[in-house]
Amino acid sequence: MKEGLKDPLLDHKGQILLALHSTSETFGVACMDLRASHRKIKKGLFPLGRELSNSLLSCVNEICPFEQWKQIVRLSVAIGPGGFTGTRLSVVLARTLAQQIPCPLDGISSFSLMALRLFSHLDQQQINQPFWIFQELKRRGVVAGRYQLKSNLKTNSLQRAIELQAPKLYSSDFDLSPAICGVEDVEADVENLLKHSLEAYLNNEVANWMDVVPIYPTSPVENL
Repeated sequence: MKEGLKDPLLDHKGQILLALHSTSETFGVACMDLRASHRKIKKGLFPLGRELSNSLLSCVNEICPFEQWKQIVRLSVAIGPGGFTGTRLSVVLARTLAQQIPCPLDGISSFSLMALRLFSHLDQQQINQPFWIFQELKRRGVVAGRYQLKSNLKTNSLQRAIELQAPKLYSSDFDLSPAICGVEDVEADVENLLKHSLEAYLNNEVANWMDVVPIYPTSPVENL
């Protein structure tokens, strides 16, 4: 930054971005202090499984101490699909914090975050076209969402994956093409979740906590 110019982020009384990701057995937390000169992302991974309900707050506190919560200016949370209890716990916490602070809350599907990592598995001619991320459920069908990459025209860099169709449960014979099998990488995905909120914060995007709810695919019948 040129000498004499002030960073607009430093003018805000708040300073923290916080991201929560608990759709798998590993709970991911990431935060960023916007007023720190390096703006480094601080992350923590906690392989808690079913113990998340007993350790949720202490894990968040380890990465973003309780006394800093009032300084949060934007929250983000992975809304699934994923484990029912784990997803619900982090979404409820994120909604409660966003309501009480108050601050905007971004709810992003875990498949949308995967799409940012896994698009390289596509053929070159398919990269700019819509594609599916899917996971098979035993004896139930296939959970899948449809995505397309969006680039930043100014920097010619990848910006985010646009969710064309939110994840739903489809029958096993539903045509998904092209498609990539969803693979968990909570460390990468919680970082991308935080970066999404940073972009949204800088662009002053509106995000109401009341609109953020978990994704629970239950039946493929409606999609037949």
